[in-house]
Amino acid sequence: MPAFFAAGVLQFAAPGTALIVLIFTTSSAYVSAGHAGQGAIALALIGLASALPTLGAMFISGPLADRHDRHLLLRTTNVLSLVATAGLAADLFARPERAVGIPFAASFYFPLWVALALPAWALLIASATVFRPAYNASVPRLVPTAELGRANGLIYSTAAVTLAVGSLGVGIVLGFGSTVYALAIPFVLFLATQVILLGVRADLSAPRPRTARRMTADVAEGFRYLYGRRDLFEMTIATLVVNLLLAVAFVELGLYVIVWLHQPSGFWYGAMVATSTLGSAVGLIAVAHTHFEERAGRVLIAFVLAIGFSVVALAVVRSIWLALPIIFIYGLFPGMVQTVFLSSAQATVPNELLGRVFSADEVGSYALVPLGQATGGALTFEVGVQGTYLAAGVSIVALGAVMAGGFHALRTLRFSPHETPVTPTATD
Repeated sequence: MPAFFAAGVLQFAAPGTALIVLIFTTSSAYVSAGHAGQGAIALALIGLASALPTLGAMFISGPLADRHDRHLLLRTTNVLSLVATAGLAADLFARPERAVGIPFAASFYFPLWVALALPAWALLIASATVFRPAYNASVPRLVPTAELGRANGLIYSTAAVTLAVGSLGVGIVLGFGSTVYALAIPFVLFLATQVILLGVRADLSAPRPRTARRMTADVAEGFRYLYGRRDLFEMTIATLVVNLLLAVAFVELGLYVIVWLHQPSGFWYGAMVATSTLGSAVGLIAVAHTHFEERAGRVLIAFVLAIGFSVVALAVVRSIWLALPIIFIYGLFPGMVQTVFLSSAQATVPNELLGRVFSADEVGSYALVPLGQATGGALTFEVGVQGTYLAAGVSIVALGAVMAGGFHALRTLRFSPHETPVTPTATD
């Protein structure tokens, strides 16, 4: 179903382009106002503002995907993303500069436009969060097991390329100072997604349960299954820590480009994001051709180590021309992790549970991201950008070493691309 794949590509790319606008606009505003240190805290607040809505969306997204019409769910969540993008554009167009007082932080520079942007961004990212499990759980309804790796690689690599092109476009527009026009890019991506979804007619939904169940029971079943699958559970725990540490570093990417690399133009921030995303695109599609299926767990551990070393490398360079190839290499490995994990789960988890397992994994994987964002803001305020990136990178390398020596179930994670999907129980 090329149309269905295209809808996923556009929807997955759109939030990232909106975030570039919000992050760079906030970073440059704080630097221009002479509050670069407080800008680190403001960037952390942007992450924290969406944390609770996003975690709540993660809890309900799986049961919604497994219980209800996935077509309707995908269309509804995408409309919410459109509304949120329009709200963010209206805020940045008006850009009210009146200061908002924060209890216990009277000296903190916090203009009204930043405060108003937070709920719009929260709605956008929460709706995109609900979209993902419904979409990912639909893929094995359309693709045979032997093609899951290639299908996931194609979908997400094309989304990454789209995000890269969109990021460059956003950077160019921001370079001319047109913040609101830059938000036209994510809006058009969401709008095109909606048009495509209206034309999709394939049967995407999971088999309906024979008896009515409470939402909480469905949520609990997804967590029980994930906990019982020790290989997937260990990967979720590893991803939890990796995402925590990456949030510490990359919530400050805007300041990294402006302050550490001395590149105040929005073009270079967009170029950094685009280059990382292109690396992810290459990783997403390349790993599908490595026949990873028989050694999926070991491959995942190696990729975690590589992520850590690449973050350390970013911490020790000060030239944009060195940072660009390094961030491309960094981008390769999260893309590879995504393809390997998605394909392994889609091939080994029953489809009627798949949405709940994906949402349980997202809750487990992203639960500490808000803490990472808050830590990143505070750490950057205290030790600077380089110290923050070094701390995150070295910690990820240490985690990879622990995984190699202690995550026994993950090391055995594998599946055969030539078999039909298995239906293991939670005690397998």
